[in-house]
Amino acid sequence: MSLRDKVIVITGALGQLGGAVAKEVMRREGQVALVDTRHDPGAGAGRTWVVDLRSFPDVRDTMDDIARRFGGIDGLVNVAGGFTWQTLEDSTDLAEWEQMFSMNVMTCVNASKAALPHLLRRDAGRIVNVSAAGSIKAATGMGAYAASKSGVARFTEALADELKNRRITVNAVLPSIIDTPRNREDMPDGDFSAWVKADEVAQTIIFLLSDAAAGVTGSLIPVTGRV
Repeated sequence: MSLRDKVIVITGALGQLGGAVAKEVMRREGQVALVDTRHDPGAGAGRTWVVDLRSFPDVRDTMDDIARRFGGIDGLVNVAGGFTWQTLEDSTDLAEWEQMFSMNVMTCVNASKAALPHLLRRDAGRIVNVSAAGSIKAATGMGAYAASKSGVARFTEALADELKNRRITVNAVLPSIIDTPRNREDMPDGDFSAWVKADEVAQTIIFLLSDAAAGVTGSLIPVTGRV
């Protein structure tokens, strides 16, 4: 699953999962463009772009700049997103529903739209989105989050169908609880050993970016550990 000389854009790149994907891309000789809402001085010159992914004009300018810097874009991994837990009964103004849609769906849509002209110039473009296992079966307090991640899944299927004859594959991974320091802090009584590791999710994403997955598009792949 070599990614030699492939240019991969990763949104939400400075988080746990985004960082794991970036590490794997580089390990497989690919080039990474890291997109996030903050800058990482340790990421290396010319590798990090700071942008509000909810603004399509800003994202478009960022993708154009990345393509100029690297000579094109071969793949996009939409990791950026957020989580909230709140029951409907306890909601006051339902603002978290709009926030989850903006953070999880529109960031994915904006990045995909902005990267699309560059991906179409390649022989084999790749888009990998991060949905969630909760998009299939939600639980108490996960309504806004699960609904937005279901939106990511449906967007993945629709875009895959739209691009199926254009040499671009579009797939999504559906992780369960990812074993991160933040999740351990928020759920101290959880069974950490059952949670999926960020690098395990990253390995699946790498497969979907690779030539080995040329025949896979429109797939929603659960990566759930033992949850």
